[in-house]
Amino acid sequence: MKKYFDTKETIFDNGLKLISIKKNTRIASVNLAVKIGSLYEEEKERGLSHFIEHMLFKGTDNRNNEQLNDELEQLGGEYNAYTDYTSTVYTVTSLCEELPKAVELLSDMAINSNFDREELEKERGVILAEIRTSNDDIEDFSFRAINYTAFKHSPLKYDTIGEEKTVKNFSRENLIDYYKSYYVPNNCCIVVVSSYEHQEIINLVGKYFNCWRRKSIKKKEIVIEENNPIREFVIKNDMEQSTIMYLYTFHHLEKNKELVLKILNHRFGESSNSILFRELREKRGLAYDVYTNLDLTKGVKNLYIYTSVAREDVDEALKIIDSCINDVKEEKIIFDGKAIDLMRKILKTSIAATIEDSTALCSYVLGQVLEEEDIYEFEKHIEELNNISKEHIYGVAREVFNNPTVQVLLSEEEN
Repeated sequence: MKKYFDTKETIFDNGLKLISIKKNTRIASVNLAVKIGSLYEEEKERGLSHFIEHMLFKGTDNRNNEQLNDELEQLGGEYNAYTDYTSTVYTVTSLCEELPKAVELLSDMAINSNFDREELEKERGVILAEIRTSNDDIEDFSFRAINYTAFKHSPLKYDTIGEEKTVKNFSRENLIDYYKSYYVPNNCCIVVVSSYEHQEIINLVGKYFNCWRRKSIKKKEIVIEENNPIREFVIKNDMEQSTIMYLYTFHHLEKNKELVLKILNHRFGESSNSILFRELREKRGLAYDVYTNLDLTKGVKNLYIYTSVAREDVDEALKIIDSCINDVKEEKIIFDGKAIDLMRKILKTSIAATIEDSTALCSYVLGQVLEEEDIYEFEKHIEELNNISKEHIYGVAREVFNNPTVQVLLSEEEN
C-alpha cells in the first residue's frame, strides 16, 4: 500500500512527533508545527498566536534579530511561517546539505526565543499595519465581514491576525506566558522531506530538540457553531465593485461524505469551468472573480461563495447564485460519470504533483498529521471514487446548501 513515499514516524521521549520522508531529491523541506491557533484564543488573546509567529523571527538567547535572519537567508532557500485556526507553522526549504543548519535554526527559534522588548514594539507596528492593509483589500475584508456576521460565539468570527485593540494591549508578559504554555514538544510536530536516511533525520532532530522539556498543556475547548442564517446588505465606502458572499457550515456532515462534497465544490465553484463561473462570467459577463472556498479543518467546516459585481448587477447575480444552488439540489444540473471521472484525474494529478515537490509533500503530510488523518488517505479516496454516484452528490448538496449567511457589501451609488 505505502508505495507512494517512504515514511517513518518517531515520537521522542519529550512527546515531540517526527515524520521523516525519504525520497530521491536534492531539495529538503522541514515544517515545524505548534498546535495552537486562533480557535483556542480567549477574547483578550485574539491575535496572540499570530504575534508570537512574528516574534520567533526576532531573536533568541543565542542570536539577535539580524543574526537569525542572516543565517536563515544564508541557507539559500526559502523560509516562512503562517498562523491559521488550529496551528502555527514554520517552514524551511533548502538544498539537502543545508538541512542540519535549518533544523538547528528552527530549534533555536522554537525553544529559545527571547521576545526582545524593542523588537516586540517594532513588530507590534508591523502587525497593526498588516491589519490595516488587510482592511484595504476588499476581498479579505469581505471574508472577515461575513465571518463576523455568521458567528456569535466561535473565534471564527475574528481574523487570525487579531484586532487593533488586542494587538495594541498585548504586553511582553502576555506573549511569553502564551509561548511557554503552548510551545512545548508534546504540542508540536515536525515533518522532514529529504534524501537522508530515516535514522539520520531522527538523530538530527533529536540532537537539537531533545533538550526541549515536556510540559502539561491545557487548551480551551473549540467552540463549534453553525452559521447565522441571515441575508444582509451593507454599504461600504471606497469600493468600485460590490461583493457578494455566501457562507455555509457543515459540522453535521458525516466524514465519509466529505469527498463527495469536494466533488460538488469543484464542479460548483472551484474550477475555472465551474457552474458559477459559466453562469456569472461566461454567459452573462457580470463578474471577473467568482469562486468557492472549502475548508474541511476540524472545528471550521466552512464553504464560501465569493464574487464581485457592479452595484446595479447585485440583484441579478444573487438570483443566479440562488438559482444555481437550487438547480443542483433539485437535480436540474447533471452530475454524470464525467464529473467523477474528472475528479479522479484531478486527484491523481494532485497526488503526483505533491509527491514530486518536496515542499508540497511536506505541507500535505503535516496537514494530515495535524488533522489526525492517515497520510495515505488519498488512496482510500481513489477507491471511494469508484462508488460515488450522482445521487450521492445531490444528497450532499441538499445537506450542505441550506440556511446560508449571505452578505452583500454594496458600493456607493453614483450621483
